[in-house]
Amino acid sequence: MHFGEHLTIDGYGGDKKKLNDKGLVLGCLNELPDLLGMRKITEPQVVVFPGNDSKDPGGVSGVVLIAESHISIHTFPERRFLTADVYTCMDDMDTKFILDYFTKEFGLQDIEQNFLKRGTRYPQHNID
Repeated sequence: MHFGEHLTIDGYGGDKKKLNDKGLVLGCLNELPDLLGMRKITEPQVVVFPGNDSKDPGGVSGVVLIAESHISIHTFPERRFLTADVYTCMDDMDTKFILDYFTKEFGLQDIEQNFLKRGTRYPQHNID
């Protein structure tokens, strides 16, 4: 038993135009929860960030809160790089579907992924 599942994605070699598209990031954050059977509890928030130093040249960042946790996306068009998190308290996350989705939407050439089971000692019952 565990509380949730957390997929982290580091995408390389993405399409610079797609990675710089605020509307695309917003569309993904609107669409992906529905495709995964999750329920949005807020509208997605997306901002264009100009960067803060040589390591972070800026890009588009967004997040949507879902009843099951959250999905976030951060793009770095100048590096053709993307990071994303899909965290849910649901079981049996379809990681292949999610990886294929991000690959297609952002034209990624390579992906690093990490999959974590969260709360492996999550209490079975309320403590208080």
